[in-house]
Amino acid sequence: MDFIEYALVHYRWIFVCLFLLPASVIYNCLFYIRNRVVFMFSSLPEKHDQKVTAIQKQVREWRDEGSNTQMCTGRPGWANVSFRRGLYKQKMKNININLVDILSIDTEHKVVRVEPLVSMGQLTSTLNPLGWTIPVLPELDDLTIGGVIMGCGIETSSHKYGLIQETCVAFELVLADGSLVRCSQSENVDLFHAVPWSHGTLGFLVAAELQIIPAQKFVKLRYTPVHSRADMVKTFTEATFASAKHEFVECLVFGPEKGVVMTGNMTDTAETEKVNHLAWYWKPWFFKYVEEFLATGEATECIPLRDYYHRHTRSIFWELQDIIPFGNNAVFRLLFGWMVPPKISFLKLTQTTATKKLYENHQIIQDMLVPLEKLNEALDVFDTETKMYPLWLCPMLVRSKPGFIHARGGHDDMFVDIGAYGAPRVDDYQPLETVRRLEEYVRSVKGYVFHHDSDACGQISVRGKLL
Repeated sequence: MDFIEYALVHYRWIFVCLFLLPASVIYNCLFYIRNRVVFMFSSLPEKHDQKVTAIQKQVREWRDEGSNTQMCTGRPGWANVSFRRGLYKQKMKNININLVDILSIDTEHKVVRVEPLVSMGQLTSTLNPLGWTIPVLPELDDLTIGGVIMGCGIETSSHKYGLIQETCVAFELVLADGSLVRCSQSENVDLFHAVPWSHGTLGFLVAAELQIIPAQKFVKLRYTPVHSRADMVKTFTEATFASAKHEFVECLVFGPEKGVVMTGNMTDTAETEKVNHLAWYWKPWFFKYVEEFLATGEATECIPLRDYYHRHTRSIFWELQDIIPFGNNAVFRLLFGWMVPPKISFLKLTQTTATKKLYENHQIIQDMLVPLEKLNEALDVFDTETKMYPLWLCPMLVRSKPGFIHARGGHDDMFVDIGAYGAPRVDDYQPLETVRRLEEYVRSVKGYVFHHDSDACGQISVRGKLL
C-alpha cells in the first residue's frame, strides 16, 4: 500500500497530463461558447426568474416534509475551489442551484448583476472588453462570485477597497421559508451586512449586484526585490498605505530574508517593448518569473489587464508544481502549456482516498489575516511552523462597520493576508498540530482565518475568526 500511495502522489502527473488537461480544455471551450451565446441573446432575466422559482419550490418542499435535516446547495464538494471535501452535504437536503450567468451590466449606474456561480474568468472576459471591471477581483479563474461573497474575496486592490463585500450593492436570497428577499444599504440592512462570511447559513444567494469601475488596457507593474526582512516589511508597508499612489500591492516571499514587492496602476498607454503578455501559454509561470527579479534587480513593465488579474491561474499560485513537477519547463510550456491549468474541480473529482489522505497529511492551504503591524512577527511564526515558500502577502483594509468581519476600536484597520499553499518543509510535519498553532497565533493577535481552509480548532476557532 505504501508503494501505491507513493505512486499515486508522485506520478499523478501522468493521469493529469493525459486526461485532465484535455478534459479541462474541452470543458472551458464549451462553457465559453455557451456563455457568449446566452449573453448575446439576452434572455437571462426571464430564465433567472424561472430558476429562482424552482429553488423556492425546493425549499418549500423541504419545509412541507418536516424540515428534519439542514439544507445546503446541491453543488458537489469537488466542484468548488476550497480544499475542503464537503462531506457534510451527504447528510443534508441538497437544493439544486444552477445559476451561472451574468444578468445585466448597467453602465449608467455602474453596477453589474450576476448569479452566484459566475466565475472570475467569466466576469473579466465579459467586462474587460467593454471597458469595465470590478474594484476587487480575486485572481483564480474558477473562483465564483457566490463563493467570494459568502466566504472571502481578497485581491491586491483590497488595501484600497477592502474585501469584495465592500463593493457589493445588493444581494438577493431565498430564505428558509422559501421567500425571496433583496437586501442592500437601504433595505433589510442587517441582513445585507450579515451575508458576507456567512457561508450560506442565512439563505441561498441567487443574485448579487456589484460596483463596476472603468477599466484600462494595462497594469503598469513595478517589481522591487528586497533582500532583508526589515526592508521587505518596510517596503510592503509603505506601499500599502500609499493607496492613492498604488492601485495594486502584493509581495511574494521567497525565503526568510528575501521577497519581491509589486506595486501597480492601470494605464491605457504602454511602450510595445515593455508589454509582457503573461497569459501567453509559453510564458514562465508568474511566481517563477517574479523570483528572477531577486537576481536581476528592480524593473517596471506593462501587463494586459486581464493577464494581470489572472496571473496566478496557470500555476494555481504554485500548487501545480507539486502535481506536474516539470510544468514550468520551457519545452513543456511550448508543447502543452496551452492546456494548463487543469480544472481544480477535476483534480478533486479524480482524487482517490489514498491521494486525499496524503494531501491532507502533506499539504497546507491557509490564508490568515493578521494586523499589518504584526507582519514581521507573523512571518517568523510561519517560517517556524512550515518553512514553506513562496508565501503570498496581500494587504487588506478592514472597515469599521457591521458584519462578521469588522475593525475594532471604531476605526478602519489595515490587515495583511498571509497565504501559505503547498508542502511544508519542516521535519516531521503534523498537519493538525501545525494548523492549530497557526490559528491560535492568529487569534492571539485578533486576526482572522479564511473558512475555506482546514480548521483545526473547532468551534473555538470559528469564534476567533469572526469576532
